[in-house]
Amino acid sequence: MANDIKNVIRVAQVIGITGCGGVESVVMNYYKHIDRSKVQFDFLVEGTSKIIDKDKIEAMGGKIIIIPPYSNPFKYMKTLEKIFRQEKYDIVHSNMNALSVFTLRAAKKAGIKIRIVHSHSTSNKKEWKKTIIKNMLRPFSKKYATHFFGCSEYAAKWLFGNKLVENGRVEIINNAIDIDRFKFNQKTRDRIRLENKINDKFVVGHIGRFMLQKNHTFLLDIFYEIQKINEDSVLLLIGDGPLHDVIQKKVIQLNISDKVTFINLTNKPEDYYQAMDCFLLPSLYEGLPVVGVEAQINGLKCYLSDTITKETKIVETTKFISLKQSASTWAKQIVDDFTLQNAIRDESYNNDKFNITYQSKKLVELYQKYIEEINK
Repeated sequence: MANDIKNVIRVAQVIGITGCGGVESVVMNYYKHIDRSKVQFDFLVEGTSKIIDKDKIEAMGGKIIIIPPYSNPFKYMKTLEKIFRQEKYDIVHSNMNALSVFTLRAAKKAGIKIRIVHSHSTSNKKEWKKTIIKNMLRPFSKKYATHFFGCSEYAAKWLFGNKLVENGRVEIINNAIDIDRFKFNQKTRDRIRLENKINDKFVVGHIGRFMLQKNHTFLLDIFYEIQKINEDSVLLLIGDGPLHDVIQKKVIQLNISDKVTFINLTNKPEDYYQAMDCFLLPSLYEGLPVVGVEAQINGLKCYLSDTITKETKIVETTKFISLKQSASTWAKQIVDDFTLQNAIRDESYNNDKFNITYQSKKLVELYQKYIEEINK
């Protein structure tokens, strides 16, 4: 039975595997900034996840609940149904994209009346196994959902189709961030660059999970070309993931180990943005990458692959480059821009679209609206 609207609305945020940034970063940003006297989150994650905000979540009143991997869908659904019945959530908010069919089927069987499917991503043919599964499940993603969210119009249309979006059935929930946290800070820049002995270097940066989607192999090809043009260049790679060792081996093969720094998971990515001179994101696909928003808020010159939705661009200096272009073409564009602009920060962003203070209020209002509708 759903709580009265005057009480705290309990939401099960089903995330799956957590790592560095991405979906869990978006959900956590909202959790930190929502009015928790009105809404409380629990986080349902797989046991293999790396959870860097566990203490913060529990201190704010939330719980982390470990669930089995979706690779065993029957055990996955049975466990979720049991959890949903025991916890008596008002809302199940599935952040599992096409896989949400399993999550929300369990939620429906458990009697959860408000079931949200949230599209955070798209697909790419290079991840052919994932893409086959996604395309098979995509038509069923809407089957057990009562409400539909997308991080961008592009991601929403990919999962739900044009008709649902154009009919106004999908809420766009922006990957909003704490604007003040990511603004440029010269003192922090000087400190991080000094600590990492890169104060006199041209620093290329990237934050992302080491997986095929993020296209680290091509990113290294680009940096290899950059350092051939500018020998004072260094690369910061921040994150973790299944391809971490593979990328490390490629760094060794390219003989650039002295110019590439690997930094593990961090809950202070804003410090490393300060140290960078430009941000590189040549992903094969994205929904709307939160790291791209963070980097632009910091004023960094950002270079994104043309497979990423144009909705990501929030400052004029951001550039999209085709993945069909060579690594040397990417490198020349980046080095030429640095030479011309001398890494001057673009601090022109002034909009509430990605401001978590405003967007978190919108999310609370939507949850309240849905509760009111089922209590009528």
